[in-house]
Amino acid sequence: MNIEDLLKYTIQHNASDLHLSVGYPPIIRVDGLLQNVNNVVIEEDSIEILLNSILSDSQKEFLEVNKEIDFSYEYRETKDRFRINVFHEKSHLAAAFRLIPSAIRTFEELQLPDVMHKFTALPQGLVLVTGPTGHGKSTTLAAMIQEINLGYAKHIVTIEDPIEYVYPKGKSLVDQREIGEDTHSWDISLRSVLREDPDVVLIGEMRDFETISAAITIAETGHLVFATLHTNGAVQTVDRIIDVFPELQQSQIRSQLADILEGIIAQRLVPTIGGGRRAVLEVMLATSAVRNIVREGKTYQLDSVIQTSGDLGMISLERSLVSLVREGKITIDEAQNYSSKPDEVLRLFRGR
Repeated sequence: MNIEDLLKYTIQHNASDLHLSVGYPPIIRVDGLLQNVNNVVIEEDSIEILLNSILSDSQKEFLEVNKEIDFSYEYRETKDRFRINVFHEKSHLAAAFRLIPSAIRTFEELQLPDVMHKFTALPQGLVLVTGPTGHGKSTTLAAMIQEINLGYAKHIVTIEDPIEYVYPKGKSLVDQREIGEDTHSWDISLRSVLREDPDVVLIGEMRDFETISAAITIAETGHLVFATLHTNGAVQTVDRIIDVFPELQQSQIRSQLADILEGIIAQRLVPTIGGGRRAVLEVMLATSAVRNIVREGKTYQLDSVIQTSGDLGMISLERSLVSLVREGKITIDEAQNYSSKPDEVLRLFRGR
């Protein structure tokens, strides 16, 4: 199989990922589980042929110098895109391909809660989508950006590494910038974005002090900022943001974050009975109570606020899991496995 055959196979089998490593057959991930494409073991010379067929000369040079590279690639037949990381392991090339479908799904198609529409209607502020790698953060963000694109006349600037979903023409103007292709670095692109007259800014990942600091500044200056963070919930997200700053600045940052934060969505993808995966969400809205907690550094109280504010649109992860149990999509044991509070899952399921 050549690389185009492998990409086609990945798409046809509704896989989320394709892995190529020397000494193993090609492997795809379906509903969170790995499975072999065939029994043909990849040799050192064959993986170089497979990967060199999609790498440009400049990318090959970058890979040789830096030992790894992130880029995107479009499968021409279906226009689906792949986010690709090529790296070295045991002195051999290897690669991980993440499938980015060409169609951007709506909140309704993703079966996300109605509260999500609130975030796309905001004039300014910071909205964070968090969760582990491979649990649908990019898909949820794309749904939000697309709703703005189709419903509002805004200037949307995305900064991504690499570009994942490509947005069609709508009411908005969407400029998508890829690190390495359209700009040299996160620092440069985030500094210049304020000169590009944006209404909405998507930051692909808040990965360090510089990107977190820039996101706060952009939101403070009257823009709507969407970003991702590899954290597991609202409490950990707020703590992570504060902790990247020097101790003497943390009081000021808590105050700034309390002013600009609009919401945190913490997401997991859970395998369902009969195949497929569904997103379970924790949704925190920045009410006055939440802002006061963030400002005062009492983040341990956020879980309690989320659990008791369902009437305001907030959703706890445990409540999301119990909803799937009641739909017959997962078992109660599976729901407890995906929660750090299995007793709370059982309490909610029993209606107490």
